[in-house]
Amino acid sequence: MDTLADLEARAARGGPAPGADAHILCDNLVRIYKSDGPAAVEVVALQGLDLLVGRGELVAVVGASGSGKSTLLNILSGLDVPTAGLARVAGIDLLSMTSRERLRYRRSVVGFVWQQTSRNLLPYLTARENVMLPMRLAGGRSRRARASRTEELLELTGIADRADRRPAELSGGEQQRVAVAVALANAPEVVLADEPTGELDSESAEEVFGVLRHVNRELGVTTVVVTHDPMVAQQVDRTIGIRDGRTSSETFRRTSSDGRVVAEEYAVLDRAGRLQLPREFINALSLKHRVRLELERDHIGVWPSGVEDQTDE
Repeated sequence: MDTLADLEARAARGGPAPGADAHILCDNLVRIYKSDGPAAVEVVALQGLDLLVGRGELVAVVGASGSGKSTLLNILSGLDVPTAGLARVAGIDLLSMTSRERLRYRRSVVGFVWQQTSRNLLPYLTARENVMLPMRLAGGRSRRARASRTEELLELTGIADRADRRPAELSGGEQQRVAVAVALANAPEVVLADEPTGELDSESAEEVFGVLRHVNRELGVTTVVVTHDPMVAQQVDRTIGIRDGRTSSETFRRTSSDGRVVAEEYAVLDRAGRLQLPREFINALSLKHRVRLELERDHIGVWPSGVEDQTDE
């Protein structure tokens, strides 16, 4: 048995903080918006959200409207600043960046794909010119290097044969594939996609998500897709659910030995010991205000307040 001195020595040695090696780390992230005017109202969009994404992962973040998923994406992309907590992407502290550092971060560390196809591309440029533009703005590459990188990305996203077409001459799915190439132009470490298939039919959506999977696999770029589309969420190995401004669940998918896809859902337990019970569990047992807990040998029992344990003897 460890003595008190052993425990103190172990605590002094410490060790890496949980998630210290994560490519994307959010710890107790809070974002509060305040409305203008005499009757100012505070809206808490994120309420202590925790998130860990490993380097090279492809994950989907899902949640109902108002759950906080868009706020999270705006913070990770450098478009918004959290009120409190920790947010780090590729080792960069998102709370301490200057305006110049934030601009450089958005140009070179993250790539972004919007839901609205019209926001991703300039209408008067061809697909090739749209992909080349971020490299010209960032500088540091020769004209030949920019041209070579552009052709590589157009080929990778399966749009090389449409390179000289302007957005109006492309279908919605083709526009989004060009948008993925644009997001990759400056070789970002992370690609963030906000409902990238939200305006597409099912066939085009499948093609676009296939491109995201292909890019993730070929380039190893960490990819986070925010979506409400359950079909998209089912095409990644890990789905992260957000509810009321906190991560509430994670679903892991694996292929069994007989080729079936097996999905297992877990509630997320944060470092403060909080977890969110699934809404359907709460409704099924009419849980309100408080619950009774009991520690068993290998699990924790949860009962409605005032209901006696009626386990069989």
